[in-house]
Amino acid sequence: MKRLVPLVLCGLLAAPAAQAQFGVKAGVNAAVLDGQNLSTSTKFRTTHHVGVFYEAKLFGPLSVQPELQYSLQGGSFKSEAADFATKLHYLNAPVLAKVRLARAYVEAGPQLGLLLKAREEGRLMVGETNDGTAVYGSDDRGAWNRYKKADLSLCVGAGVKLLAGLSVGARFVAGLSDVNEARHISGVNDERLRNRVFQGFVAYQLP
Repeated sequence: MKRLVPLVLCGLLAAPAAQAQFGVKAGVNAAVLDGQNLSTSTKFRTTHHVGVFYEAKLFGPLSVQPELQYSLQGGSFKSEAADFATKLHYLNAPVLAKVRLARAYVEAGPQLGLLLKAREEGRLMVGETNDGTAVYGSDDRGAWNRYKKADLSLCVGAGVKLLAGLSVGARFVAGLSDVNEARHISGVNDERLRNRVFQGFVAYQLP
């Protein structure tokens, strides 16, 4: 990451102003928290993201695109004792290399995410009746201390540029780091949670 930032800045400075475009984007997420040593089953949640970006052409079909993006991520967890959704609000900063093939393009690069807010919403088992029936109570609480404040990911995607500055695309974001902040005494059987997000989006680049 320390070497990547100077290279990106040099590329942006070297790109002529006429070859650079600002843009806005918005789309849907299919997000899940997956990993190792999980005590509950996980499912994808449908959420959303919005952001701005700056595409600077370097040479030929190659360009670099830094972004600033708000993204609601997390996932759904279910077991016999719990059924709840984790909502993780991130400010993400991907830096992507893009290669254009006619109107189509492919992209890849790293992403750094900063956690803005974390909540858990759903229900937890609070006891049993005399006949053994589970009794559940609602659960809606902040989960700020349960998750790490930074997340490093790798992004890969593709899209098509349409007319009048519009484009559509899809991207997969794979978390590289464990975002679970909770630790047991031994640490051996702690859950390892990583963000996994599929994104579909529409973008508009200013002329």
